[in-house]
Amino acid sequence: MAVISLVGVGAGLVLVLLTVALHFSKGTGWEPTADITQEVLERRAATVPETDFPEPMNRSIGGGGVAGAVAGGEEGGELEGDEAAEEEQSPADMPEDEVEYFEVEFVKQGETIELASNETVLDQGEDAGMDLPYACRQGQCVSCAGKITDGPADEYVTHFKQETLSDDEMDNGYTLTCVAYPKADFSIETGEAP
Repeated sequence: MAVISLVGVGAGLVLVLLTVALHFSKGTGWEPTADITQEVLERRAATVPETDFPEPMNRSIGGGGVAGAVAGGEEGGELEGDEAAEEEQSPADMPEDEVEYFEVEFVKQGETIELASNETVLDQGEDAGMDLPYACRQGQCVSCAGKITDGPADEYVTHFKQETLSDDEMDNGYTLTCVAYPKADFSIETGEAP
């Protein structure tokens, strides 16, 4: 059996209390370092080139394009010589006298409305008072996806800068209403993603 010495325990307790009292009376001298998180993020973001990607914080660490890309027209780029890059023209830039109108049935909403060929299906549906799903409005997600029940999407709409759906999905009638411009009469089920 171990014998506990009250004198030893008392002396230890006094020493601990004395050390704690001295420590707090003098202070530790330690100060927290400044928060440099935002500075580091801004410095890193400055090294990432701007992109057309619409998501918030697209220049944050890991976002954006490839830093080593060759700018258009520079030696070693894809276009050399006198070849000029032809940018795809948006149907929204169509002159008013060339605009056509098509009857589009929104199956789930139970409405058929006339849509112009120079505005997206999503914008015109919203203008008609429909609550249609969307997120990016850039053709880079599937939040606004719908299914054209009449056949392949390319027969009924023109997609401008659609980067998400595969050819097979479009052949099955899927479309992104935020970048789809009508070019024929059709029926669409909104909120249907592949």
